[in-house]
Amino acid sequence: MMRALVYGGPRQMALEDRPRPDIEAPGDAIVRVTKTTICGTDLHILKGDVATCLPGRVLGHEGVGVIEDVGSAVTTFKAGDRVLISCISSCGRCQDCRRGLWSHCATGGWILGNTIDGAQADYVRIPHAETSLYPIPAGVDEEAMVMLSDILPTGFECGVLNGKVSPGSTVAIVGSGPIGLAALLTAQLYSPAEIIMIDLDDHRLEVARQFGATRTINSGDGKAAEAVMALTGACGVDTAIEAVGTPATFELCEDLVASGGVIANIGVHGTPVQLHLERLWSQNIAITTRLVDAVSTQMLLNTVRSGKIDPSPLITHHFSLDDILSAYETFGRAAETKALKVIISP
Repeated sequence: MMRALVYGGPRQMALEDRPRPDIEAPGDAIVRVTKTTICGTDLHILKGDVATCLPGRVLGHEGVGVIEDVGSAVTTFKAGDRVLISCISSCGRCQDCRRGLWSHCATGGWILGNTIDGAQADYVRIPHAETSLYPIPAGVDEEAMVMLSDILPTGFECGVLNGKVSPGSTVAIVGSGPIGLAALLTAQLYSPAEIIMIDLDDHRLEVARQFGATRTINSGDGKAAEAVMALTGACGVDTAIEAVGTPATFELCEDLVASGGVIANIGVHGTPVQLHLERLWSQNIAITTRLVDAVSTQMLLNTVRSGKIDPSPLITHHFSLDDILSAYETFGRAAETKALKVIISP
């Protein structure tokens, strides 16, 4: 048996004893989880925003660990290997995988902690192990590696790449939580002239300044759009990145984007958003959506290993798996607890 955090339906979860997972397919690996974390998407699941995640599911799609066992088709990993778990499982062979759309893999995608049991447990089964796990280089910080499971690839792919951030451009990131900060870190790889962080939380805005934001705006007074226009000569920003997942923050991005610019949505949306085409239809803007494909994981791993990006300051709290309910409470009350990413050690 093992311990696992189990989703019981909206606003319900419990730490339970569950059978340890077994190899179910030749491409599987069983990983003993050594570090995991909580994602904003897990909070959306608990709100009932993710219909594909049903009661009884073990949550979690991020972590690092040690391989305990592999299926007969796995040749590149063996028991004892230290590995990074990708939030996206990909076969590498289906039509969508061949197009780089790993998130839409015919037999994978975002399944961990969603449609199959996830990593907030002592052990987790990883399908398509050879294309869904990454070896952890010797000497690197395991906790920093956890940030590569999801938030760094998500911020980079869904925000920076989809948002077409480029040298000398102007960027506004709405939401200075972990995903917004991950977009801030990775946007700097492309040397934009301005990165404006917008949030309601002054502490998170201060963290954003430490992470490299050139400007910060507290949107609590409802005048964030006016402030951005004042900073940009009434033009707006080339890239507006939505990193929260609420109607208000998406509509703020609509107010910020310049003619010819891009709104890049990262946030998980559980309710409809109003699209103001009555004023945007003629502005030559693009709106992009994306579920992270994690195609950039190896590149980002190399970048972190080289010291070009350091995600470790995102980690603010540590818990044992026995205290995971406290970890969720701390993460869910981030404005009070000043939590960014929490590390959970089974």
